[in-house]
Amino acid sequence: MEIEASNGHNNKTNVEKSERERQIDEWLPITSQRNAKWWYSAFHNVTAMVGAGVLSLPYAMSQLGWGPGVTVMILSWIITLYTLWQMVEMHEMVPGKRFDRYHELGQHAFGEKLGLYIVVPQQLVVEVATNIVYMVTGGTSLKKFHDTVCPSCKKIKLTFFIMIFASVHFVLSHLPNFNSLSGVSLAAAVMSLSYSTIAWAASVDKGVQENVQYGYKSGSAAGTVFNFFNALGSVAFAYAGHNVVLEIQATIPSTAEKPSKIAMWRGVVVAYIVVALCYFPVSFIGYWMFGNSVESDILVSLEKPAWLIAMANMFVVIHVIGSYQVYAMPVFDMIETLLVKILKFKPTTTLRFVVRNIYVAFTMFIAVTFPFFDGLLGFFGGFAFAPTTYYLPCIMWLIIYKPKKYSLSWWTNWICIVLGVLLMIVSPIGGLRTIIIKAKTYKFYS
Repeated sequence: MEIEASNGHNNKTNVEKSERERQIDEWLPITSQRNAKWWYSAFHNVTAMVGAGVLSLPYAMSQLGWGPGVTVMILSWIITLYTLWQMVEMHEMVPGKRFDRYHELGQHAFGEKLGLYIVVPQQLVVEVATNIVYMVTGGTSLKKFHDTVCPSCKKIKLTFFIMIFASVHFVLSHLPNFNSLSGVSLAAAVMSLSYSTIAWAASVDKGVQENVQYGYKSGSAAGTVFNFFNALGSVAFAYAGHNVVLEIQATIPSTAEKPSKIAMWRGVVVAYIVVALCYFPVSFIGYWMFGNSVESDILVSLEKPAWLIAMANMFVVIHVIGSYQVYAMPVFDMIETLLVKILKFKPTTTLRFVVRNIYVAFTMFIAVTFPFFDGLLGFFGGFAFAPTTYYLPCIMWLIIYKPKKYSLSWWTNWICIVLGVLLMIVSPIGGLRTIIIKAKTYKFYS
């Protein structure tokens, strides 16, 4: 009798437990809705991938030079498309289970504990760093817009513009999940195409500058090498959308006949065509027109016509608002999962309100304190984006699928891993040097 009673009691607690878990999953931002269409994945991927990093690509080209620059740009496009395909494939490789988050896939590949330790810190660094960089970008573009529209106005500190940009996020960050972001994401994706087009079309209009030079600008060999490393980081940053791929795919419905990977892959292909249309013309034409005198943001090199540059800067602001939200959503999901599942907080609106406001305030504070945009790109680009984008998917693929030694799949993955590791080692060095040089002349909160 006692055994039956205890079994009944256990079953009851299991039912209660699974019911609570179901409620939590329905509350968490990543798993709450699974009714996204394939084009949502296209918007989200474009928004995640085509950041304001595009505008620094001509400058990266000037540090790489024609041959290496074109090679690095095209190679990165191919490698990241391949690793993205791997992640889309791995999302549902275990029948009846979905890896809704990057770290869940990591845990499947490396084991429960090790998977968390490998993936979560890297993913957090990527997402939080991106949010900080986007705070700086948003504030800088707002300042440029203000200065272009009203050159005679009183100059306002960059600090205040970053705060104005952050104020939007204190509102938008309370959207519950990815699907509720689709409108913001669509606007952002359209903007990225618009300002990229303005950047290269205005460059063509301006024509090749007099006395244009394509040699390396730095006087010393060491300077040239460090700049080259930093440029690699900027390119890595430009191609990093993989951190939110599984989370975006988690919002797509999936059945045995129509697995989510079909819709997701369709979205990814569309997104990658848009990426090519944004990146290649901007980087190659921008460098061709201005040579090594191009600024770290191509819009700065194009001072005229003023209305067009003001418009492009406003487009950047709108785009970065969407990008910030797409990258912040997985972070909110991680923090809320920790609070609700592990620390047993009640999943309430108040909890969400407090958590998200603190996060936005934190990224704003860091952005206001350290706004060295291009150095930040190189540093974070190499340090965290290279692993999660260029080679972690390949390592997981090798562990899980175990392709035959020396087969095409085996070689492809190992080549990606070697290139990714090299990128991870060299680009933070260049980025850090840029930050140190800038920091010498920098005044806090100026």
